[in-house]
Amino acid sequence: MSETGTGADAAAGTGADTGGGTDAARRRLAAAQAALLGALVADGPVPEGFNAERLRVQSRALIAKRASVVAGIAPELPHILGERYRPAFAAYARGRPMTGGYRPDALRFVAHLLDSDPTLSRATRRRLRRWYRERSGEAPRGWGLAGPLLRRLRRARSAGA
Repeated sequence: MSETGTGADAAAGTGADTGGGTDAARRRLAAAQAALLGALVADGPVPEGFNAERLRVQSRALIAKRASVVAGIAPELPHILGERYRPAFAAYARGRPMTGGYRPDALRFVAHLLDSDPTLSRATRRRLRRWYRERSGEAPRGWGLAGPLLRRLRRARSAGA
């Protein structure tokens, strides 16, 4: 067996492109995947070769799943919004792909509602603002019954020092 092989043999062993268009094919695949993802989660155009109705159905399913997960980590939101939660979340999510996880998505959803929904009642708007403030600060609030006790302890320590 010879230690020197052809250039194609050496390239095949390293996974390098041998000039057969592998890099171009990867770029085409990446562009097609980006277009499909854009159609599914960012209200983008339907890529050539895909069934538009099936993509709309799948997109709605992905938005519904996203709304369910957000409702799971922030159950106050469906409680505050009632029957308006799902349609409001779907309107928000269309054209807004999730970035950064579900908690930031919930915060952006509430900020979007507060900025753009003039039909919110004063009570709903107040509850959403409070929810947002409590969760968007540096430290989470809501120590429950322990909160007042901890504040008293801090005051007592600072007064005694």
